[in-house]
Amino acid sequence: MTTRLNPYLSFRNNAREAMEFYKDVFGGELTISTFADFQASQDPAEENLVMHAQLESPSGLTLMASDTPARMEFQPGNTYSVSLSGDNDAELRGYWEKLADGGAVSMPLETAPWGDTFGMCNDKFGVAWLVNIAGAKD
Repeated sequence: MTTRLNPYLSFRNNAREAMEFYKDVFGGELTISTFADFQASQDPAEENLVMHAQLESPSGLTLMASDTPARMEFQPGNTYSVSLSGDNDAELRGYWEKLADGGAVSMPLETAPWGDTFGMCNDKFGVAWLVNIAGAKD
């Protein structure tokens, strides 16, 4: 098996909603396990929170996430972003449009100084995304 690097996102009480949103964006198969599924909840109020979710898209993207229990520190931050890049213009623009919808665009998707089409946004869950669509090869 090849080693893969997968983004693993943490949320506070809305991982299911976020992962269902990403399923709408990227398509694919979403599996969700709750803390109750593994008898891992220390607080009955958190039994239905997501202990682990994994989305496998048809194009080979994998995204994972979980809810952070109340007993654990949770500080959303700006120390990471998720980057999507490639040369499939239609696919990447489609992802961009869905991710930006309801979010905040910090850099519009447009031609960058290096010749590619590039944009940055935070989706409606606060996750930072970078999209780079390869320009025409000379």
